[in-house]
Amino acid sequence: VIHNGQIRYEHYWLTGGETVAWPSWSVAKSFVSALIGIAIRDGLIDSVNDPVTRYLPELRGSGYDGVSIKDVLQMSSGARWSEDYSDFGSDINRLGRILALGGSLDRFIAKIEPELPPGTYNRYNSADTQVLGRLLVAVSGQTLSDYMRTALWSPLGAESNGHWLLDNENMEMAFAGFHATARDYAKLGERYRLGGLWRGEQLIPAQWINDSITPDAPHL
Repeated sequence: VIHNGQIRYEHYWLTGGETVAWPSWSVAKSFVSALIGIAIRDGLIDSVNDPVTRYLPELRGSGYDGVSIKDVLQMSSGARWSEDYSDFGSDINRLGRILALGGSLDRFIAKIEPELPPGTYNRYNSADTQVLGRLLVAVSGQTLSDYMRTALWSPLGAESNGHWLLDNENMEMAFAGFHATARDYAKLGERYRLGGLWRGEQLIPAQWINDSITPDAPHL
């Protein structure tokens, strides 16, 4: 428990501990969102309104063809998707099985089909974040792990090494595969609480943080 930047209570049970790296699951999506904001600030991406296919031409003809980065961030891509974890054949379970059985996350997202007009319907879609992870790889010329280390993790003052789950082609599982300690997760939360500031430095753009938590269209 952290209050006003100070640890007020800390206790771990069973297999936990101060140095144990916990799976993020979808908290990974918040790290990816922050990295997109940093990439725009640093000029790696021109605008949140750019289509993702400007940077990822391999997604032309897929459900992401011409879809803006903003619509992908807001899970309003319009791509056909089912996030039903109780359905063995759902899209999310087929995506997750790549990590268990082998395969390529990049090839999976390239086969997703369009269904709805982008920017009209909000639907939780983990593949949207996987697209954003691939976007960061393309614009940075680095792995997602390396880009995050230099752009966010080290500047954040992380106390421990984080790590990502990888597919057979060494692409990170951007939608859920990050692992870190509880204290280091809390550091990202603190940065959002303080509008992106860290030791006097604007680590994440303040406007980006505000925009990321503010619905700005009826479908959101």
